[in-house]
Amino acid sequence: MKAFHIFTLVPEAFEWFLHQHPVSTAMEAGSVSISLHDLRRFGRLPHHEVDDTPYGGGPGMVTRVDVVGDALEGVFEESASKVKESRDVYVLSAGGRPFDQELGIKVSGSDRGVVLLCGRFEGFDARVETLFATGSLSIGPYVLAGGEVAAMVVMEAVIRHLPGSLGNRESVSEESFSPALAGMAEYPQYTRPREYGGIEVPSALLGGDHGAIARWRKEQARPSAWGKAWAADAAGNRHTDRLERETG
Repeated sequence: MKAFHIFTLVPEAFEWFLHQHPVSTAMEAGSVSISLHDLRRFGRLPHHEVDDTPYGGGPGMVTRVDVVGDALEGVFEESASKVKESRDVYVLSAGGRPFDQELGIKVSGSDRGVVLLCGRFEGFDARVETLFATGSLSIGPYVLAGGEVAAMVVMEAVIRHLPGSLGNRESVSEESFSPALAGMAEYPQYTRPREYGGIEVPSALLGGDHGAIARWRKEQARPSAWGKAWAADAAGNRHTDRLERETG
């Protein structure tokens, strides 16, 4: 079973996520477990504050490193710095390693649990990643208020490759970014009606010739606009993670 542990200030943000496919079906199949941990429970200050103003000044608040350390130790009952020895611990961060299909498949095939740390606003004290994390992940070149949406993206991309998540396993064998399509984006899909708005379904899809259909689909697969951007980011990114080193 793949075990996810999510540390967040807004655990309620995940309520809908746990009840939608393919997440719910994978959970019902016993392929994945998702545990949510509220960082506020581990605040040391009188009103359970978990963040503070940044040294050096500037707007926003930064989540304290001691809060995250206490949370990891409270959940896993071991030193916070040792959690990453048996699990992959990732900070969701704009400056992290670009998360892509390849990494999602690697994570799905690993027997290590995954810990996702969701910051808010100005994120975590930098010592969180240095002391506690395997690395950091980014889902795109844009800024969000917190890491919760990014955590859902990472989890769904991983979970859909686990047994019991999809009704038809062929759904992941020939899809965007898959080896079957040489990492390109998937071909266009059509359904009824056969003609709409003056546009007809391509004739290659209508004759029942499976060989012709396969050829047409491979011809229509196209390079992803994200491909070059991700490749450039990955080449220049200074963050590495244990999973990548172990799986090559």
